[in-house]
Amino acid sequence: MTGAPARLLAWLAVMATLLTACTPAVDLTEPGSGQPITSASAAPATGDLEPAPLPSATQTPVPPQPPPPPAPPAVPQAFALNLYQDGDFVPQYTFDWCVAASIQMAHNLIDDTGGGTWASSAQQSELWEMARARSSNSFNGANPRGWAQVLTEVGMGPYAVVSIANYEDTLQTAARAIAETGRPVGLVMWSGRHAWVMSGFESMGDPAQFPEFQVTGIRVLDPLYPHGSGQWGPSPEPNSLLTPGQLATQFVVREPRRWSTDLPAGYLLVLPVAA
Repeated sequence: MTGAPARLLAWLAVMATLLTACTPAVDLTEPGSGQPITSASAAPATGDLEPAPLPSATQTPVPPQPPPPPAPPAVPQAFALNLYQDGDFVPQYTFDWCVAASIQMAHNLIDDTGGGTWASSAQQSELWEMARARSSNSFNGANPRGWAQVLTEVGMGPYAVVSIANYEDTLQTAARAIAETGRPVGLVMWSGRHAWVMSGFESMGDPAQFPEFQVTGIRVLDPLYPHGSGQWGPSPEPNSLLTPGQLATQFVVREPRRWSTDLPAGYLLVLPVAA
């Protein structure tokens, strides 16, 4: 039996050696805490060190933007203005009363309220006498100064007589006056012998936008219609649209001997001006 206990002791010694090799030599938890112990090689807490700087991004300078291109210049468009309405035309009742009839028509063109048309023969005679009384060197008739003064006195003015040497400038001046004032222009026709009314125009370009607009058509009222003149040609129908060339056959430079005045020779207008 002594041999058996000796073998048992030897077996127990071997088992103890094996168990000792499988048990860790150091406890991995702090006593009583149950938390793992941080090893010396672990990273420090976040607040212990400053964060590493981020690499700076390269700033690319932005080149200055060029200014926007200028807007293209406005292109003149077709423009038209006409003061005429049915009933505005008045014929002259004698071959002398063209200025008086033109004054009546000017009133009708300006007054678009329908408050009363000036058209009677008696009134035309009265206006003729008024214009004659305000005219001088008029060959016993009415001259453009008397015409302009009566227009002003009866409440359609102010009007002034102007003489312009250049034909195209004359048409521009007349058209611009109609557009700015809303009143018609008197045309001194036949080298100072007759009166027409310009009631409107057509042009390339609005006079309010283009200083150098081109007049392409002229609206006219000839109080002598339908008679006309054997020397100067037929009277156009009321509200006719004439080309500059057609108007130029009867609208010519005033003859200086027809009317003594300080105005230079040129195309005569009885022109509405701003009050």
